Amino acid sequence: MKKYLFIFKNKYILAISIFLVYNLFLDEVDIFTIINQNKKLSALRSTQSEMALKLKETKYVLSQIKDLSYLEKLAREEKMFKKDDEDIFVITYK
Repeated sequence: MKKYLFIFKNKYILAISIFLVYNLFLDEVDIFTIINQNKKLSALRSTQSEMALKLKETKYVLSQIKDLSYLEKLAREEKMFKKDDEDIFVITYK
């Protein structure tokens, strides 16, 4: 124990160690906050790329909807719309 105490008798080493402990663990922007913020940033960047891909797909669908035959196909296949005089049978395989 005494061999470690002589290190802290030096005022410079004591000041630097207090400064490091405060900045790494006790400050508002400590090391744990920085790590969590970096994780959130990477998650947001991946979400942003997914949203950009969905936006491209949506823009493509919107450009195709101008054609009435594509609009009917989209309504029947994606939204399960039907005409008044027809019945729809959905067949699923297990």
